[in-house]
Amino acid sequence: MSELGQQLREARLQKGMSLDDVQEVTKIRKRYLEAIEAGDYKVLPGSFYVRAFIKTYAEAVGMDSDELLEGHKQDVPKTEPEATMEPVIQKRASRPTAERNMKWLPTLLMWTFPILIVVVIYLVAINSNEPKDTPPTGSNDQTQTDQAQKPQTPDTNTPGDGAQGGENTPDDSANEDTTGEGTDGTEGTEVDEPEDTVPGETTVTQDRTEGKNTVFKVTGTSVKVEIVATSEGKSWVEVYRGNNTSGEKLAFQMLENGQSLSFDMDRQGLFVKSGNSAATTITVGGQTVTDGKSTSRIVLEPGEGSAGTSDTE
Repeated sequence: MSELGQQLREARLQKGMSLDDVQEVTKIRKRYLEAIEAGDYKVLPGSFYVRAFIKTYAEAVGMDSDELLEGHKQDVPKTEPEATMEPVIQKRASRPTAERNMKWLPTLLMWTFPILIVVVIYLVAINSNEPKDTPPTGSNDQTQTDQAQKPQTPDTNTPGDGAQGGENTPDDSANEDTTGEGTDGTEGTEVDEPEDTVPGETTVTQDRTEGKNTVFKVTGTSVKVEIVATSEGKSWVEVYRGNNTSGEKLAFQMLENGQSLSFDMDRQGLFVKSGNSAATTITVGGQTVTDGKSTSRIVLEPGEGSAGTSDTE
């Protein structure tokens, strides 16, 4: 094992991370990480990737990558310039392609015009077969008949009618008051009272498993998520907004000796990863959440009725 690889391995172990954890953080294959720790750079794809992979590995375990590479520049292969013949080859190969496309152009045009003519004839035939709109016969006579059958209502605004029914009588006004209103002026229909709800109540339910992730549905308002390290151990903790590591990074650090982190969960949810679950306690709204694994990967999704979920529905 090289001295550079030994330093990277010690930094990784101090953070409580395995090669699988570094692979997930850096997106570098595990066999390449093992080759870097062993100093076997021939396994890597090329000299350019050697420096890039070492730099990414060092940053993932909290080391200064520039200082590490400068201290071991005699052990790391230098980056070789890439060949520049590919653009020239592509430029020369483009001529046969253009000539081949020109050969197809006359054939394409020859078939395009007959197809357009057939489409036009088809559309004209459809339009000519559609029946023209004709006004319904006898509609005016039916309207006049309906108007003749409608009873005439007396004009209440004509002066001088008096007792002949032109004005509303006390009996009529009394009948108009019987519209379902009560004696206090409110309508007599029943109104369903809203059910009592407990403000601030949080419900956490294990919903499903997606690969290495365990998904929990969280329902409630103002949900507080807390992560606490026990005094007997330490754990590498990562927290992202959303349901995977591609969301906004909220935490990326080592917790130990009772240190804690606290977050307010919103409608995007949270992704929590703990490198040492036995030394970490995760609570959601005061309820302990665990997936029973040595390395926990927990996704917290807001359920229906949670704060902020109405914006996305």
